[in-house]
Amino acid sequence: MVSAVFHTPADAAPGAEAPPKSAGLVTSEKPAARADRPMPPPASARSPRDFSGLWLAVLPPVLGLALLVFIWSLIASTGNSGIPKPLDTWHQAVEVFSDPFYSNGPNDQGIGWNVLQSLQRVGIGFGLAALVGIPAGFAIGRFEFLSRMFNPLISLLRPVSPLAWLPIGLLVFKGANPAAIWTIFICSIWPMIINTAVGVQRVPQDYMNVARVLNLSEWKIFTRILLPAVLPYLLTGVRLAVGTAWLVIVAAEMLTGGVGIGFWVWDEWNNLNVSSIIIAIFVIGIVGLLLEFALIKLASLFTFEEVKA
Repeated sequence: MVSAVFHTPADAAPGAEAPPKSAGLVTSEKPAARADRPMPPPASARSPRDFSGLWLAVLPPVLGLALLVFIWSLIASTGNSGIPKPLDTWHQAVEVFSDPFYSNGPNDQGIGWNVLQSLQRVGIGFGLAALVGIPAGFAIGRFEFLSRMFNPLISLLRPVSPLAWLPIGLLVFKGANPAAIWTIFICSIWPMIINTAVGVQRVPQDYMNVARVLNLSEWKIFTRILLPAVLPYLLTGVRLAVGTAWLVIVAAEMLTGGVGIGFWVWDEWNNLNVSSIIIAIFVIGIVGLLLEFALIKLASLFTFEEVKA
């Protein structure tokens, strides 16, 4: 029950202003809260912040790296393996990365220049493979005659080791650098051709029937139907091709020489500097991981999942 107190001018204290006439009724209870605005729970009732996701994201990789360092230390502590200890490798890495872009001649350059040179070869060979492989994949997947014509050739040449193509490149191009680019080209082209062709062949036949009824040109079929549907398959082929190219360039540069991360590894082996070889292994892995991560992010921009209601 709401209690009300009525004030009269006589009840007011001397010198105090009289309340306005519209405020004659003063309630002793606070106004009720709005029904559409829920009251926040008290601080004691709130659940504590959940850190399980953070632990699952951070702890397993840290434990994996710690296990790797532990096994590495055990192998290095035997003394007969010749493998340097992790601490010695760390000191060597600090020295190597203190000046990664020095240049004392064509055969004595920092690890930064070697990585950039390898990435340049991979980029050129991969770019040429994309210019040839992606259109070829669309054509093979689109036309059954071309598919029957080239499938036996692809099945025959794809299992060949990429390094087996290196002598052919040296014979044809008469140079180590174009031969390495040729090796990257020939090993990168197959994943893009195969994945693109498979994507085209998996386009629903209803789409093609509609295009035939509407009498669409081949260019409109490509831009409006095939390309959006095939893009996830195409990007998967690109990821596989880049990973293969980065694997092959190291071995190709070991055989051809010059400037590159593969040549740097082989040169450090000739100098019996095993610590630098281990550093190069980590550098090769980190660069490959960054390339893979960048392509995964690129693929996620063009992959659309069905939104569930």
